[in-house]
Amino acid sequence: MSDLFGLAFPFFGLIFLGYFCGWRVRLPESGLAWLTFFVIYVALPALFYRIVAQTPIHELANPAFILAVVASTATTALIALAIGLYFRRGHVGEAAIAITIGAYANVGYMGPGLTLAALGQAAATPAALIFACDSLLFFTIVPLLMSMRGRGESLLHTLGLIAKRVLTHPFNIATMLGVAAAALEFREPEPLSRMLDFLRNAAAPCALFALGVTVALRPLKRVPVELGPLLVLKLVLHPVIALVSLSLFGPFSPVWSETLLLMAALPPALNVFVLARQYHVFMEEASAAVLLGTLFSVVTVTGMLFLLRGHLIPLSLF
Repeated sequence: MSDLFGLAFPFFGLIFLGYFCGWRVRLPESGLAWLTFFVIYVALPALFYRIVAQTPIHELANPAFILAVVASTATTALIALAIGLYFRRGHVGEAAIAITIGAYANVGYMGPGLTLAALGQAAATPAALIFACDSLLFFTIVPLLMSMRGRGESLLHTLGLIAKRVLTHPFNIATMLGVAAAALEFREPEPLSRMLDFLRNAAAPCALFALGVTVALRPLKRVPVELGPLLVLKLVLHPVIALVSLSLFGPFSPVWSETLLLMAALPPALNVFVLARQYHVFMEEASAAVLLGTLFSVVTVTGMLFLLRGHLIPLSLF
């Protein structure tokens, strides 16, 4: 148990340290701009590039695992859509953000650092694949649903916007460059390699601290009734759906299966609020979801780590 606490504490400790600083110091949110830029455009892309580039190309070509990831996330997203439409009386725009609350795990900020620390370097490839699949899915689904609100945007314009956002997202660019480097067996010059390692090591601490500060600067005003079922779906049912998906498309190596289960148990991503703010819809609910989801995930993620470390989930069957 002490090992489990030692594994989980640094990650949640950094989030709550950021939350405490954001709550206590009360600097304006604009002060986060450069740190957020560094995390999204420099440190995390370096992390994903290094993860993928150092992986043999034959390990990246795993269509069965990609199907398991997509089936797991898409099934969870469909359930979240039904919940959102029910509670929001058919409001498609608000239901689109509800999808991200119920199914979009924090695979960018929390996922890589936590899985690598818990499961070792062997978790790097599945973590990168999960991130790429989830990003592609949600950067496609949300704009498509938003285009159905009748705001005058054509389907062609929406599809072009989706392609632009998917292809120009720094995480996806870094992943694609990593795939190319893995295929060509490219190795960076030593000075560049060391700089990439510095950036890679900075990614998780900066991202988790920034997440805590960001949540602190958006105080919880009310808890909408739909957040209960959406967070239960995200934190409890999503890992169960992932386990079923592994059984349907497997078998996979235990580390790959554990990576999918652990990342499915993560709380809603900060991108939930980013998307809500972008479309000016469901913003207060999205902020509350990130705050409460991160808080409750202390229990659920630690519980998943306990199950995985104790080999209490029979992954050999999948």
